[in-house]
Amino acid sequence: MSAVVASYFPIVVFLGIATALAFVMLLVPFIVAKLKPDTEKLSAYECGFEPFGDARGEFDVRFYLVAILFIIFDLEVAFLFPWAISLGAIGIFGFWSMMVFLGILTIGFIYEWKKGALEWE
Repeated sequence: MSAVVASYFPIVVFLGIATALAFVMLLVPFIVAKLKPDTEKLSAYECGFEPFGDARGEFDVRFYLVAILFIIFDLEVAFLFPWAISLGAIGIFGFWSMMVFLGILTIGFIYEWKKGALEWE
């Protein structure tokens, strides 16, 4: 039993040191930092001028549609490169699997197009 406990001793020491360092790193700024806030440090920063409007305002749905469009093309490119490189090794099953994937992405693209995400007014 003592051999099993001895084998875990380095892990316990490591966890103890990591916990102690975490607490030290959390406490040192409170001890060392100067607590002299002024109005400039406490003011909200938005491009160098005072903020206007509510930050929790509603966004137009087109922003979300553009985000979906980005994800569609980003996924397509991220999966097409490795697929193109290994096409000879994966055979006909890999080819048709990618065609199904591209078909699903094309359906998403057509949905975006019909919703008007490609037309910005």
